[in-house]
Amino acid sequence: MDYKRTASEIIDLVGGEKNITNLIHCITRLRFNLNDDSIADKNKAKIEAIDGVMGVNRSGTQFQVIIGNDVVKVFDEINKSANINSSNSDGNKKAKGKGIGSIFDVISGTFAPILPAITGAGMIKAILAILLTFHWISDKSQAYIIMNAIGDGAFYFIPFLVAFSAAKKFGSNQFVAVSIAGAIMHPSITALLSSGKPVHFIGLPVTAVTYASSVIPILLAIWIASYVEKWTDRVTPSMVKLIIVPTITLLVMVPITLIAVGPLGVFIGTGLSKGVTFLYAHTGIFAGLLLGGTFSLIVMTGMHYAFLPIVVGNLSTKGYDTILPAMFMANMGQAGAAFAVFLKSKNKSFKSLALSVSMTALMGVTEPAMYGVNMRLKKPFIGALVGGAIGGAYYALMAVKLYVIPSNAGLPGIPFFIGETFVYALIGLPIAFIAGTVAAYFIGFEDVKVKEDKKEEKVVNEVKNVDQNRIQEVVSPIKGKVVPLTDVKDATFSSEALGKGIAIEPQEGKVVSPVDGVVTTLFRTKHAIGITSENGIEILIHVGMDTVKLDGEFFTAHISQGDVVKAGDLLVEFDLVKIKEAGYEVTTPIVITNSTNYLEINAVNKENVKENETLLTICG
Repeated sequence: MDYKRTASEIIDLVGGEKNITNLIHCITRLRFNLNDDSIADKNKAKIEAIDGVMGVNRSGTQFQVIIGNDVVKVFDEINKSANINSSNSDGNKKAKGKGIGSIFDVISGTFAPILPAITGAGMIKAILAILLTFHWISDKSQAYIIMNAIGDGAFYFIPFLVAFSAAKKFGSNQFVAVSIAGAIMHPSITALLSSGKPVHFIGLPVTAVTYASSVIPILLAIWIASYVEKWTDRVTPSMVKLIIVPTITLLVMVPITLIAVGPLGVFIGTGLSKGVTFLYAHTGIFAGLLLGGTFSLIVMTGMHYAFLPIVVGNLSTKGYDTILPAMFMANMGQAGAAFAVFLKSKNKSFKSLALSVSMTALMGVTEPAMYGVNMRLKKPFIGALVGGAIGGAYYALMAVKLYVIPSNAGLPGIPFFIGETFVYALIGLPIAFIAGTVAAYFIGFEDVKVKEDKKEEKVVNEVKNVDQNRIQEVVSPIKGKVVPLTDVKDATFSSEALGKGIAIEPQEGKVVSPVDGVVTTLFRTKHAIGITSENGIEILIHVGMDTVKLDGEFFTAHISQGDVVKAGDLLVEFDLVKIKEAGYEVTTPIVITNSTNYLEINAVNKENVKENETLLTICG
């Protein structure tokens, strides 16, 4: 790929430098915020045809261009040739959106940080359900009561979690927000509202509703509280702000929540939940057919965030959810459609790509299959939707239940279904995959031209034939226990979609350079470093899983992007203990992102490694 040319063509087709207000990138995508979205939308087909572009997507206010492993290089070329407000972060900071896009941004930004708590609690409730099903524990035993409290705690008191997270999102005081949640859930208020007697506050009626396990009432309350707090802060003299601002915020917001906001939120939340329940209860297969068949489109638009409050409410009140299983069916459909392309394509390179992305989609990482194969050929994408629809209909018919919000909607997420409908959940996965395969195969598609295949094959062979007998070494950047890349708890790495490599479970919080080379990428959050060796080996070091959410906390960088380094030079330090205490997995993948350029990549056969010991040997 000619990165400079690709970057130049992308800039032109999204409307030029002046049309770009902001540009960031994640691990596979360029994420544009544009002044005039219609220009990029009009040129969508042309952008998809650019060499190196796997596809495009619109999510809320962002126009996304999917590049894959080379996203950093294209991003850098765009910055070299255009004066754009850019960031090489993982995209956790987003430009302010408008309308429905901003609503989805608020919902996702509020619920993402609390997912570990409710996921852990949900798993405990699922384990309890299994223990009860097989009569391995009594619901009268003390052990059950304690475990049930552990599982229920996060859901019962979820208004506290939502309040804290929402306040951070809205930029207001998080502890005042939690105090509002505490007031509406205070035992005396709960007893008063459940007494059956009319309740009034200074002559205004207070509606009797239950706030435990609810999410929308407190979300609305903290949104309004953020405006009350900011207005009060603006008009209050500095010397008394500490006293006046929180006092006014609490005095205004708690009564408003009890009188108006809370009941409205409960009404909205109950209505949404009952609406979905009604669809599944009265339309059954049709509801599953519709949701399973459209979930890929829903995710592409970012509208899946709208389901989060409903899903959390279902898990809080019922202990299970029937909406998110449709996401699994949609992903299996995408995997099946890509597999059909593998079976039918005559283009050897594209055939190989289709098989690879099909396996990746089975692991829950669907972007390469969706954008690189199915949408690129158009008709297979229809087959994928058919597969998702048929799988969704089956799940609805069997009333398949999901007991935990999944961190991965693929095969690694199977344990989240463990419960009374587990067998039906397992059967549904191959149903959606096979349906997607059959539909895409018989719908057919216009194959990628063979001459392109031969050209690509020639290029690949030319690359692989260079210094085939040369063996290069990559030393370990971290001291710790060696872990196979396929065992990493993140399908993006374990599926080797980003390249081959190894992972290390660190024993100390220090990352050194594994080669002599240049720091090509240092993420703003300092959790990921990209290095290119003097011989062209491209290495990604990703400290921990989901540590981008720490926003740089507990990380200290000793280098900058563009620095020349030697093997063993200190790159980044991180507080191993505090990252673990914050609930994050610290296993660190070391990936060769240009693996296709080499004949073999072999990991050291050792249980533990020290810094600067040989970790990988690369042939070719």
